[in-house]
Amino acid sequence: MSRPLKVVVVAPWAERLGGAENMLWTLLKHVDRGRVKLVVVFLEPGLFADEVRQLGLHAEVLSADRLRNVRSYVRAVRVLAAILRRERPDLLLNWFPKTQLYGAPAAVLAGMGERVVWWQHGIPKGHWLDRLATLLPTRAIGCSSRHSAEAQARLWPHRQTLVVCPGVELVDPPGPEEVAQVRSQLGVPSGRPVVGIVGRLQPWKRQHHLIRALAELRNEGIDAHGLIVGGNAWNLSPGYEERLHRLVDELGLRDSVTFTGQVPDATPYIAAMDVLVNASEHEPFGIVLLEALALGVPVVAAASAGPTEIVEDGVSGFLVTGSDFKPASVLGRLLAHADLRDRVGREGQRQVVEKFAAGRMADQFENALSTLLAGEAKA
Repeated sequence: MSRPLKVVVVAPWAERLGGAENMLWTLLKHVDRGRVKLVVVFLEPGLFADEVRQLGLHAEVLSADRLRNVRSYVRAVRVLAAILRRERPDLLLNWFPKTQLYGAPAAVLAGMGERVVWWQHGIPKGHWLDRLATLLPTRAIGCSSRHSAEAQARLWPHRQTLVVCPGVELVDPPGPEEVAQVRSQLGVPSGRPVVGIVGRLQPWKRQHHLIRALAELRNEGIDAHGLIVGGNAWNLSPGYEERLHRLVDELGLRDSVTFTGQVPDATPYIAAMDVLVNASEHEPFGIVLLEALALGVPVVAAASAGPTEIVEDGVSGFLVTGSDFKPASVLGRLLAHADLRDRVGREGQRQVVEKFAAGRMADQFENALSTLLAGEAKA
């Protein structure tokens, strides 16, 4: 194809509060515009649309209500179909299962049902949204990890999958003075090691396991400070944040745990950590692990799904087995040995540069879509 591949991307949320939105943001920044021309359609207004426009990309907003509002849903599908007729894209990329429920019918209405692709950022377990999205017309389903693709392939009807792992931008880590300033602002006592976790406050992210590990470390004479970065984004798990605060109080850790709430950029907080923990149960991928490794911060993660595709156990980080995720032992080793943290941190940083840089992700994304279209043309 001599001209750029034209892709309309449909995204449900217009704020960057999670890994899937940040993967899209990184793609938009690093995609080769000589190869791919992107138009982004949001289902709600918000800052993300403005940020996309500041990149020099075209962004539109549909004020779609909840799926259960039939009248609003039908209107949104019709408006999206009109956009597709106007733009005449080579592909429609629905960035979530939810947007597949809008985008696929709109594509059929516009006579482009064979041009649909949608992205599976999770590990599907039979939820009605994943099943319905899979039933709707699609050329292929993009996945953010091999584990996600394997789970998606088990759903009926069986669809072609393609895998493009997220990547991160490579930035210079903050200097010691900046790190010390962030720790001071957070109220971390000088000299106390910091163990942190980043993500929305939801039960499956299992921030409670980190809190319990901090109590175990204290009982063993290791005075570590816990840094919990994130909030109850989109109110997906009401009540869980309060449970975490109660647990901190029950374990007598009020002076040893800091909650930041939702933050626009987690980078300064990650850089302030001695170790980053990802306690998530069946994490689809784990972009935050890449963000930590890129800064040279050693990581500890549950040994399942996505993190096993990122972390080389004992080399670029540590993986903890067991369904109840008890990281206190490995955290104790890391906090007791600065040379171990430095070695693992350096190797993790090297592997991110080699395997998970943003530019590499953008290349893989472009190649995957071009290959998909080339196969379609041959068929």
